[in-house]
Amino acid sequence: MTQPSPSSEPQPAGFARLKVRQKLTLMVNRYEVLQTDEAGNDLGLICFAEQKRMAFKEQVTFYTDAAKTHALFGFKARKVIDLGSGYDIVDGTGQPIGWFKKEFAASLARSTWRLGTPEGFECVGQERNAKVAVLRRIWDFIPLLNDLPVPWLFHFDFRAADGSLVMSSTKKVALKDVYFIDLPAQPNGWRLDWRVASAMAVALDALQSR
Repeated sequence: MTQPSPSSEPQPAGFARLKVRQKLTLMVNRYEVLQTDEAGNDLGLICFAEQKRMAFKEQVTFYTDAAKTHALFGFKARKVIDLGSGYDIVDGTGQPIGWFKKEFAASLARSTWRLGTPEGFECVGQERNAKVAVLRRIWDFIPLLNDLPVPWLFHFDFRAADGSLVMSSTKKVALKDVYFIDLPAQPNGWRLDWRVASAMAVALDALQSR
């Protein structure tokens, strides 16, 4: 796998495992990103994003404090009409740190996303279980069922061209959507930027049906 070379510039602190937890209120969808240990125990809130119901959903900003005075990073659709053009992930100063796009043709059978960084690294994420992907699509086509929650959990694995696992998103059974995000270190020590992973993880929940 071609990986970015270590930079002399300061890099954001890396995390090996995160939890993304969705909390629903009457007016706002809130996504919390927490650090966890290997057993899944919470080690503290890192950041959060809030999205107003019925609001423009192609832009999500992550904040470090409840007052939302400091934007840490976020993502936004490149084009409002053509969502297939992709989404850019930027840091708090607006500098690009990554991008992602849904591969609509491949997603007809199995949801597929492409994720990359400004250094030229790319990986592809797909639903982990092809059989569940088929069952989910059948469920969506049955009129009496498509307004009900899909009973099967779906997970995603993002792999580089050589098959190396870069990121995984595993959904857990809970009253609200909860995802464990694993970011395994590669042989040279490189690990996907946790901000890029967090943006992708939230997008998998907020934009998956798009």
